[in-house]
Amino acid sequence: MKTIEPRFKLFAPRLSRAAGMPFIMVTALIDMMSIGLIVPVLPALVGSFTGTQRDQALWYGVVTFTFSFANFFGSPILGALSDSYGRRPVLLIGFSGLMLSFFTTALATSVGMLICIRLAAGAMQANLSVANAYVADITSPEQRAKRFGMMGAMFGVGFILGPVIGGLLGSINLRLPFYAAGTLALLNLLYGYFVLPESLPMNRRHAFDWKAANPFSALRRLSQLKAVAPLAVVVACSGLAQFVLYTCWVLYTTFKFGWGPRDNGWALAAVGVVSAVVQGLLLGRILKLVSARRLAVLGLLSSTLAYALWGAATQGWMMYAVICVNLLGATVPSTIQSIISGAVDAQNQGKTLGAVGGINSLMAVIAPVIGAPLLTMVSHLPKGDWRIGAPFYFMALLQAAALFLTVAHFRSARRASLVADQMQR
Repeated sequence: MKTIEPRFKLFAPRLSRAAGMPFIMVTALIDMMSIGLIVPVLPALVGSFTGTQRDQALWYGVVTFTFSFANFFGSPILGALSDSYGRRPVLLIGFSGLMLSFFTTALATSVGMLICIRLAAGAMQANLSVANAYVADITSPEQRAKRFGMMGAMFGVGFILGPVIGGLLGSINLRLPFYAAGTLALLNLLYGYFVLPESLPMNRRHAFDWKAANPFSALRRLSQLKAVAPLAVVVACSGLAQFVLYTCWVLYTTFKFGWGPRDNGWALAAVGVVSAVVQGLLLGRILKLVSARRLAVLGLLSSTLAYALWGAATQGWMMYAVICVNLLGATVPSTIQSIISGAVDAQNQGKTLGAVGGINSLMAVIAPVIGAPLLTMVSHLPKGDWRIGAPFYFMALLQAAALFLTVAHFRSARRASLVADQMQR
């Protein structure tokens, strides 16, 4: 297989130090902090350019859609580039895109300007899937679920600090969190350039192929992995539920409870605390007691109930209560991803995880198209009305479908394994 030599001295891999989890965990922490900073305030910034709650929900959906649309096409391209030129240069591109998008968003004067900024940012950002490929490069298959959990914990810690800081800064000035996020992205860019080592050795790289980088080709590649193809549908259903949640959370709590940036910052920080504790401290211990497959099923069941309860909540404290009891729901992404990752060879981790990222990116494209209209339909209802939870009831149905498909797939795989064992005897 043809290998690729580094063509640009700027992006030459750091060979003086061995790639390891601490390096990529620091990268993930700073990255999620910068993203978390803007989550409580971006809907409010969109609202500053609109006149009604209905228009706010509609245009926030458009702004979210443009980022996701660009990311859907950009993510598999960047994933394939990381298989050819290494993980580090692609991460540097993503950090640069985040930095520029945050600083320019802080200067935005209209919804149209926000849309253009988010479109460019989405095309340059695939940090999550490339970071996961980095982890797969340096981790044995049997350790990947635990390592992906550690990465999830770093994202969780970032999501503890980011929204709290963003909410506090946003309560002072809506644009202040974007300047802070841009500064963090700049720090990550400098850290990546001067400190972060490359994880993908030269003998495991191969030539870039535009056909392979096509997002639909990436999805077909994942579907061809017969051992895990049904899980692609699970990733889609669960991912769509998650991205509808991201689209609707802040505006939902604003419409239903009258929350502002500070309230949402603290609530999102609580989500981050649960994610960090579960994935960083509990996941490894849980996996010693139950298999990754069983844990995936339990996690899907827990999150299905959580979505329904969030939608039915009539007071703000109930949102916190559900966050605290939905511990197993935080394990779903890591367990499903580890099962998929274990089905491919070392040379195709970037493409495969890029394809998983492509599914999530496609669901992120679809989510605002569904979530924003659901919010606009209920935006006129009085605070506390249970019908405002319509987006969450939809999420619960999606997660229930993912649960059913996962159970059916694991049962089918168990039967196939038993048949194979009998044939060998």
